[in-house]
Amino acid sequence: MSTHDSPDIADVPQMPAPRVREFTAQSIGGGLALLLGLVGLLLGAGLVVTATAVGPTGAKATLVVAGVLIGLAAFVAMCGLNTVAPGEARVVQLFGRYRGTIREDGLRWVNPLTSRTKISTRVRNHETAVLKVNDAYGNPIELAAVVVWRVEDTAQATFEVDDFLEFVATQTEAAVRHIAIEYPYDAHDEEGLSLRGNAEEITEKLAVELHARVEAAGVEIIESRFTHLAYAPEIASAMLQRQQAGAVVAARRQIVDGAVGMVEAALARIAEQDIVELDPERKAAMVSNLLVVLCGDRAPQPVLNTGSLYQ
Repeated sequence: MSTHDSPDIADVPQMPAPRVREFTAQSIGGGLALLLGLVGLLLGAGLVVTATAVGPTGAKATLVVAGVLIGLAAFVAMCGLNTVAPGEARVVQLFGRYRGTIREDGLRWVNPLTSRTKISTRVRNHETAVLKVNDAYGNPIELAAVVVWRVEDTAQATFEVDDFLEFVATQTEAAVRHIAIEYPYDAHDEEGLSLRGNAEEITEKLAVELHARVEAAGVEIIESRFTHLAYAPEIASAMLQRQQAGAVVAARRQIVDGAVGMVEAALARIAEQDIVELDPERKAAMVSNLLVVLCGDRAPQPVLNTGSLYQ
């Protein structure tokens, strides 16, 4: 079995196992937290205003301090409010430690001492530039691909790689280049895979390799397709002539096969209906004439023989 007929597991890169996985962060509905925060701010402001009407200095200071502390506490608590839109998530950290991910959309409240990083979970497209590489036969070719992907594990996308956007772009280009050098643009043998002739099989292999490369970043590959595939300009004309020659040979072969079948049918019918008795030499002459008429690329010119075949 050819190595190009099945995915080579050894060619698929082995990424390190992830050190962190996504889990749901502890959060509550933000509506109640917002209401309590506003009540705290109003209560603090009310205590400060009340302190201005109190005569004793000690009671005034107590009310002012209590009002400031309550207002400050309410303000800090309200800093834990987060607005999460559909297709977004918040990665929560407390003093550098991962504390979970908020995926539920709407107004949510978490510990105000935590930091929240916004990350998009929407479906994205990445289209590579037109890459110039050598195929399996050493011929320079140009190709480009588009990858449809999204973040599946926000913890891995945040902590396992420096920049998951750049990581996906780089790994996509590496996978496209690797697939291009593994297979020829056009296979010389009918059993081998080629980039042009076996687009579906090559696309499946590209998807498998892409999944293996970006899995460490918590990214899911939805679809991958080649958007551009052609010979490099310096050899495009020569390869076009080669393809045209191959097409002409294939067409001629089909014409000859059909002509031979028609000649066989004609000779069999002549013999069956006993129209004329043909000796080997006359039969050879008829076969030659029929093949010239059927296989020629120009209209035949009739020649009238006033004698016999042997004169």
